[in-house]
Amino acid sequence: MVKTRIAVFISGNGTNLQALIDAQKSGILRHGRIELVISSNSIAHGLKRAEKAGIPTAVVTRKQHKTVEEFEGALLAELEKHDIELIVLAGFMKILSEDFVSRYPERIINVHPSLIPAFCGKGYYGIKVHEAALASGVKVSGATVHFVNEVPDGGRIIMQKAVRVRKDDTPAALQKRIMKEAEWQILPKAVEEVSRSLAFDKKADPGRKSVPDIGSLIEGNSYVGRGIVIGRTPTTGKAVTAYFIMGRSENSRNRVFSLDGEELYTRPYDESKVEDPSLIIYAAMRRSGNRLIVTNGDQTDTIWNFLEKGGTFEEALETRTFEPDYPNFTPRISGMVTFEGDDFAYKLSILKSLDEKGNRTGRFFYSYKSDPGKGHFIHTYEGDGNPLPTFEGEPCRIATDDRIDVFTDELWSSLDEDNKISLYVRYTDPETGTYEDRMINKMER
Repeated sequence: MVKTRIAVFISGNGTNLQALIDAQKSGILRHGRIELVISSNSIAHGLKRAEKAGIPTAVVTRKQHKTVEEFEGALLAELEKHDIELIVLAGFMKILSEDFVSRYPERIINVHPSLIPAFCGKGYYGIKVHEAALASGVKVSGATVHFVNEVPDGGRIIMQKAVRVRKDDTPAALQKRIMKEAEWQILPKAVEEVSRSLAFDKKADPGRKSVPDIGSLIEGNSYVGRGIVIGRTPTTGKAVTAYFIMGRSENSRNRVFSLDGEELYTRPYDESKVEDPSLIIYAAMRRSGNRLIVTNGDQTDTIWNFLEKGGTFEEALETRTFEPDYPNFTPRISGMVTFEGDDFAYKLSILKSLDEKGNRTGRFFYSYKSDPGKGHFIHTYEGDGNPLPTFEGEPCRIATDDRIDVFTDELWSSLDEDNKISLYVRYTDPETGTYEDRMINKMER
């Protein structure tokens, strides 16, 4: 999926930033990704929120620079370093100049704690907005998300939400309720709306990179089944290995991933509900010497046994066929990474039925030299159906990411919410064999 690269500007506690982080995790913010948090205050608590979420941060204070031009120049340098496309002001206590704003036309968003045009403009910020609202005797206040232009709080309104003022309200109480009932609700929605528009514009640009993100191949497809991704990160040179499972039946959904050392297994979430373990419980990832195996079934063990005896990936799979789950005849998909010093190569395979009765097996093998920033993706089904339509064609080329959390989030958030079950992602240093991994089990969330 094409995503808009977002920077959030803060100055204090970062509660609106947290609302955006939570929205990104939950999938509300789907077409944008927070790539950077910039604070004008070196001790802002919002910096800790960003660091906890694994988001890069930068501190750019006015005191560090002699002039506004130098201050804003430092901001622009940080934005350019991270290729930022959308800026969100979330409690940023500095007014940006007309020159700065003109560089990002309708690509800077601000949240203001009133229903613009009430209680807005120069001098209306923080608790002062709520003091003014109570002093005026209004019965309703609220929050507004708007684009930023050269006039303080004067840009086009994106979204508003009203909050009723109570008789016993204090400025602090009203401020807290508006944040909770309005700001934290509409800011993520507005950021998603703008991010989606910018992402679609970028997707339509023929000059965009030719290798698609993994999300663009999955999003909107309710059932791609089980899937394997293998590739190489763009600059760090790590081997990306990912495996996910989906399921429609109660038996299929009663699964989670677990690790035994560096080996990945599927196991039942609730032992008492297991109906048929034969096709759903298996070793999904094992290592044999300098080779890492990942598959969607017990052929992992078949490949491992052949390798241990001096055989090959292909020889092992020549002894296997597709799964015997008539009428779907689910394909067996397999992958293997072979580490060679600081480099690696990888193979993918699919075993599938060549006819509706399951009388003939097609065995297809693909070999690749690792290419920085790219990988390949293979899965079991083209989509939902009865019977389920088998994957067709060669493995799909996809773009990778140096950041494991970004890649994991992209893959997990793109899978159909109702049918996804578990995801495991591993980034391996080919020279040392050390790795970092991420595992998500829907049943345990």
